[in-house]
Amino acid sequence: MSKTLLHIIKLLPFKGKKFYGFIWSLTGIRPKRMDVYRLAFAHKSAMQKSKRKELLNNERLEFLGDAVLGAVVAEELYNKFPHKNEGFLTKTRSRIVNRSLLNNIALQMHLDKWVKTQAQIDVAHTSILGDALEALIGALYVDRGYGACRRFITRRLIPKYINLQRVARKDTNYKSLLIEWGQKNKADVQFITEEQHDADGLATRFHAKILVNENYSGQGEGLSKKEAQQHAAHQALLKIDTP
Repeated sequence: MSKTLLHIIKLLPFKGKKFYGFIWSLTGIRPKRMDVYRLAFAHKSAMQKSKRKELLNNERLEFLGDAVLGAVVAEELYNKFPHKNEGFLTKTRSRIVNRSLLNNIALQMHLDKWVKTQAQIDVAHTSILGDALEALIGALYVDRGYGACRRFITRRLIPKYINLQRVARKDTNYKSLLIEWGQKNKADVQFITEEQHDADGLATRFHAKILVNENYSGQGEGLSKKEAQQHAAHQALLKIDTP
């Protein structure tokens, strides 16, 4: 540890030293702007006001971190699976950046010890920890730039918490992913499923279509209601993920 770093840590209050050490040990990168990292752990339920009377929470940093994480993961998958098509890469990235996995990773990282929320909220059963992880990446970007974010994600986050080969082989619940996307982006997602009957009146297939904010976004067919909805959700996710 450098003398300069030791001097910085000694000047911090006890709690500040612990938080500084936590961020450094977690990311492998020495933080400079501690105020940005503290903001990354401030959930909107425990919002504070700045000197300018602005409400402070981690939502803007979460937005930024989500974009950076998606870009780095996309690059990693592109390089790791050179012979896979766009559909495979899109599905695999969706599995990695989905809320459930990020929540689990954040819990393993012990982010729950630092997230500030209302006292009665049980963060382990919400998306708060996954949001905080993305906000942490956003804070790292603001403090140290894209290169630092990329190093954290490729050298710390993915190797320790994500098995890319296993994720790539995993069957995806596209309906759940679409619902999670809708919740995160405050979008209204509706599944409309109909039975298709033959001449004898027996249901032979199911047809599902999806409306996102009342706009048609995907359709699918299957021998069961679940299968039809999965195909429709997959189509909708591809449309959402492609500009």
